[in-house]
Amino acid sequence: MTKVTMIVNGKSRSAEAEGRTLLVDWLREGLRLTGTHVGCDTTQCGACIVHLNGEPVKACSVLAQEVDGAEVTTIEGIAGADGTLSAVQQAFQDYHGLQCGFCTPGMVMAATSLLRENPRPSEAEVRHYLEGNICRCTGYHNIVKAVMAASGQDVPAVAAE
Repeated sequence: MTKVTMIVNGKSRSAEAEGRTLLVDWLREGLRLTGTHVGCDTTQCGACIVHLNGEPVKACSVLAQEVDGAEVTTIEGIAGADGTLSAVQQAFQDYHGLQCGFCTPGMVMAATSLLRENPRPSEAEVRHYLEGNICRCTGYHNIVKAVMAASGQDVPAVAAE
């Protein structure tokens, strides 16, 4: 076991990790930050997306020890310090961009990254960016609407297939 230390959601955090411990497991089990979900263990679903040094990564594809000293933002760190939801989180709530909620943390983290890179994406760009995230409930229409709303643009009446 090795002590791993990172800046997580703006605070220095440490926990033990074996060499094979995935970042997602280190966050969930070592730090008890359970908002980052484990969906597939094969990097296909996107439920475990976090921001690593400002970039979106699937936390099931990174070993915790590999990123010792890094800065990580999880879904718990997206809201304001006072608990105010981020624009993306609020839009997901307002436009019902979730149903069971399992994919929601990864979708919110991916959408947050998209809007940082491209503050006014087209509907097609939103759909393309979120291709690495699987939702089994919503059909993506309301997720796309939420991202468009969070970008300050008109929300499509009926999302295209």
